[in-house]
Amino acid sequence: MAKNLVAQIGKAGAEFELVEREIPQPGAGEIRIKVEACGICHSDMVVKAGVPLPGLAYPRVPGHEVVGIVDEVGSGVTEWKKGERVGVGWHGGHCFVCDSCRRGDFNTCVNQAITGVSRDGGYAQYMLARHEAVAPVPEGLDAADAGPLMCAGITTFNALRNSGVRPGELVGVLGVGGLGHLGIQYAAKFGYKTVAIGRGPENEALANKLGAFAYIDTKAKNGAEELRKMGGAKLILATAPNAKAMTDLIDGLSVNGKLLVVGAPLEPLTVPVGPLLFARRGIQGWPSGTAKDSQDTLEFSKFAGVRAMIEKYPLAKVKEGFERMESGKAEFRVVLTM
Repeated sequence: MAKNLVAQIGKAGAEFELVEREIPQPGAGEIRIKVEACGICHSDMVVKAGVPLPGLAYPRVPGHEVVGIVDEVGSGVTEWKKGERVGVGWHGGHCFVCDSCRRGDFNTCVNQAITGVSRDGGYAQYMLARHEAVAPVPEGLDAADAGPLMCAGITTFNALRNSGVRPGELVGVLGVGGLGHLGIQYAAKFGYKTVAIGRGPENEALANKLGAFAYIDTKAKNGAEELRKMGGAKLILATAPNAKAMTDLIDGLSVNGKLLVVGAPLEPLTVPVGPLLFARRGIQGWPSGTAKDSQDTLEFSKFAGVRAMIEKYPLAKVKEGFERMESGKAEFRVVLTM
């Protein structure tokens, strides 16, 4: 009888172990996905490290950048059919009854499931997903290319399109990495005057190729001063998880400018109040998005030609792939293939 090979974490702080499980059967409201590819995200560290998030229990299969084929549907599922290609992201489902859900704001559901955290994720040959957490994947998008768009893609795409910034306004993207290289592409495709901000000269050529009209090397120049010379940034999309780097750029915002944080640093963000008060600047965070947001991300990415730069590893080499992600040397997303 066929088995389901999964890469699981047996307990907090443990290494990955490859084990065979029974192929799961979808319950009411669930679908079973035969996984084709699953991106390795830095957020998967919460499972490996044992960060106390709601619903995290062990053993747990991480992975929330999943693309695969609908293999079976559970009772009550009407919108998905066997054979369809779908994706699943961080948002693993919502309760429909909390205040946020009753307002249609499923992204801030207080009881939301998290793929790969409170539910087993995509480091597996087969996984289960809630029907409301699944997005269709457009034809013509390769599974490994589409996987990172389910997290790094939707996070930057959704944050930018909900930022209130208009085409032609100056947008800085802090970081040219796993999130930033996608944020630069989306910002440029949205018609923003996009400037990339990094530490060191090595990513300047890539940033320009991705769509940035300028690159600020904060090793060589003061980033905030350079942004002010350009008129001030209406928005800085902070993708690099470095609190000091974010703080250093506050003075580079225009009047009514906003620092929009999508890359979460471990250390607290300490910001002087004066620069916020006197120019009406603001700081905001943004989570990823719902399945419909994922669908919009995938469709726009296909249409506009936005692609993640990826390195692929087979599921059997999950440990090497995860270490590559942790090293910070991957260019730029690591994807497991089944």
